[in-house]
Amino acid sequence: MSSSAVPAAGADPTSKRVLLAKPRGYCAGVDRAVQTVEQALDHYGAPVYVRKQIVHNLHVVQALEERGAVFVEENAEVPEGALVVFSAHGVAPEVHEQAAARGLRTIDATCPLVTKVHQEARRFAKDDYDILLIGHEGHEEVVGTSGEAPANITLVDGPESVAGVEVRDPERVVWLSQTTLSVDETLETVGALREKFPLLQSPPSDDICYATQNRQAAVKAIAPQVELFLVVGSANSSNSVRMVEVALTAGAKASYLVENAAAIDPAWLDGVTTVGVSSGASVPEILVDGALRLLAEQGYGIVEEVAHTEERLTFALPRELRRELGATRVVSGG
Repeated sequence: MSSSAVPAAGADPTSKRVLLAKPRGYCAGVDRAVQTVEQALDHYGAPVYVRKQIVHNLHVVQALEERGAVFVEENAEVPEGALVVFSAHGVAPEVHEQAAARGLRTIDATCPLVTKVHQEARRFAKDDYDILLIGHEGHEEVVGTSGEAPANITLVDGPESVAGVEVRDPERVVWLSQTTLSVDETLETVGALREKFPLLQSPPSDDICYATQNRQAAVKAIAPQVELFLVVGSANSSNSVRMVEVALTAGAKASYLVENAAAIDPAWLDGVTTVGVSSGASVPEILVDGALRLLAEQGYGIVEEVAHTEERLTFALPRELRRELGATRVVSGG
């Protein structure tokens, strides 16, 4: 079934149907990171080592492993002098230092929007601000950003954490955020922080990435119309998990995160007329197509794509790779 299928004119509105969110799936940063590993494999040959999952999706990781990518947790697992790609989530400066000490050749596939947050952290730390980083403890992006200015950064993991936050000077405090959070929860946390620190400054531009915001907005538009909302994505994908939360808050009667079509429980479909479907920013469209095929087999043959925002952002491949390839290439965000 084509994911762009639309209901026939005069179709019975009570028929089983799928409302398919657009935009969904790959964002420009994920597309860039995946293409970085693919191009590195094509140019250098296997193995190409990758520190952490290049993006948080098991299907993508397994597909790259089949081509010769070797995923490791730390630089120490990479043979001295070998090539290592840093994931889209970003790394702390000490990771670059460790790589240099081992003589590793590196390609940094950090999403440019994450790099922007790193730059903000360094700038505010240089001006001796206390930086309140809104994010989830242990997430790779948070670890990387915190490493840019560990003496100045305090993690704030949701509005319930605000009460315990202390700063040196309430007149020199700023908030930054993980790029893949729920927009609404982040604003709630900022509101709570501002009540405690009235002079709290905001980053010069929104830290939550365009793709995260667009996918959440598309979910919000569809959720009130469906009894069930399925988000295709991996459990360790922060933006995918947030989409499930957004669907429930916005009015879907039930919402589940599914790795692929096989994870869809037919019992969820009992009594359901309309199913919403979207996918996280690190999910290839092939997994969405699989979910739509399964739903079609269950009688949900009408698929209506609901467009919210058109995405046109593109990012160039990492400069280390562009130099080797001898040409500038860009990747599309939708």
